[in-house]
Amino acid sequence: MKRKSIIALCFFIYSLTAAAQQIPDLKLDNLDGTTINLAILNNQISKVTLLSFWATWCIPCINELSAINDNLPDWKKKHQFDFYAVSVDDSRTISRVKPLVNGKNWDFAVLLDKNQELKRQLNVMNVPYTIIVKEGKIIYRHSGFVFGDEDELLKIIKDNQ
Repeated sequence: MKRKSIIALCFFIYSLTAAAQQIPDLKLDNLDGTTINLAILNNQISKVTLLSFWATWCIPCINELSAINDNLPDWKKKHQFDFYAVSVDDSRTISRVKPLVNGKNWDFAVLLDKNQELKRQLNVMNVPYTIIVKEGKIIYRHSGFVFGDEDELLKIIKDNQ
C-alpha cells in the first residue's frame, strides 16, 4: 500500500513539472535554411503553438501531418495559432525531408532538429509526438497517431484561445 502511494506521488509530481516545462532556448533551421529561435514561443502571450515531432521513415507521422495539413486552412480561419512540424531525421535521412514535404504539398513550417537536441530536451521518446504550448508552457502532450486524433488537437486549440 505504501509503495503504491509513493508511486502515485512521484507520478503526480512528474506531471506537474512536465506540464510546467518550457520550450528550450534553441535555434533550428527551416527547410529554406532560415534559423528560427524557439525562445519566441515562450514570449507569446495568449497564442497557442502546436509542435509535431516526426520523421520521414515514420508512417504514422506522415498520416498525422497529412491529416493536419488537410484541416489546417479551416482551423487557421477560425483560430489563431502557430504550427511547426519538427523533423527529427538524422544525417542519414535529413536529405529526404524537403522532397517528402514538397511531394505531399504540405503547406506549413517544417523545422529540422538534426541533432535531436530539442527532442531530447523535451523528453520525446517516440514519434509521432505532439506538443501544444501556450504562453511558454507545455499544456498538452500526445504520443502516437490514429485518425481522429487531429480532432482532439483542434479541441485543445479551441479551449485555449
